[in-house]
Amino acid sequence: MPDFHLYHPVQVRYSDLDTQWHVNNIQFCVYLEQARMEYLVNLGLFDGKSFHDLGMIVASLQISYLAPIELHEKIQVGVGVTRLGNKSFVYAYQVEGLDGRPVFATAETVMVAYDYRRKASITIPDHWRETIANFEKIPLRS
Repeated sequence: MPDFHLYHPVQVRYSDLDTQWHVNNIQFCVYLEQARMEYLVNLGLFDGKSFHDLGMIVASLQISYLAPIELHEKIQVGVGVTRLGNKSFVYAYQVEGLDGRPVFATAETVMVAYDYRRKASITIPDHWRETIANFEKIPLRS
């Protein structure tokens, strides 16, 4: 897992629980999405006003569930971009306790730069590429 430069705290809600009294597996996707949105807003890449301007779409999602989360757990999601391609980029995540332990899940999403008005993939905009590379210390290809 990468060293995360951004952590998003998550409040576990009663409605997140399943009949086994731990967070339902699908709710982890919501936690990842919240962290991803916080990342974009924090870097100034999305203002949250029009989802037509979001600029990306999920191509794939992989989650490894490592431990159950119970109702009163204090958790956070580490989130960061680990790879920048031409049209796609990869987010890594770690769902963990506030002090870094335990680790409840690790995950990865492949995102595609996307124009929702044209309904087509696009090249990652230069300002996105530069902003993310600077934040994550990822070298830009020449």
